[in-house]
Amino acid sequence: MTATPSKSCTTNIPNVSASGIDCPEKKQAFGQQAKHAASELTFGKEVTIKTHGHDKYTRTIGDVTLSDGTNVNHTLVKDGWCWWFRKYAPGDMVLEGLEHEAREARKGLWADPQPVPPWEWRKRN
Repeated sequence: MTATPSKSCTTNIPNVSASGIDCPEKKQAFGQQAKHAASELTFGKEVTIKTHGHDKYTRTIGDVTLSDGTNVNHTLVKDGWCWWFRKYAPGDMVLEGLEHEAREARKGLWADPQPVPPWEWRKRN
């Protein structure tokens, strides 16, 4: 599937959720920065989506890749804007390593000594 995002979004291209990652919610700490980072990567650019089924909200789950080969899912984790979503990608050693490196470098949301994962934030809000 190929698409060109035409509006601002977080890890979503309309009805597509990036596989294996979970970004902060818009009203959560670092949510707006994560949204901006995702938009900067994808807005107006052609992307390819390797699909992996659908989530409970019927969104397509997929790996989002730019035409230059950049994996958007990986970049958002590497730059510290999203968590590796262990629950849905438990064996993804690439995401695990990228998150570890972002944590060590205190990039993005990892500048906060105790960032709240979005799955925990959603339960509270």
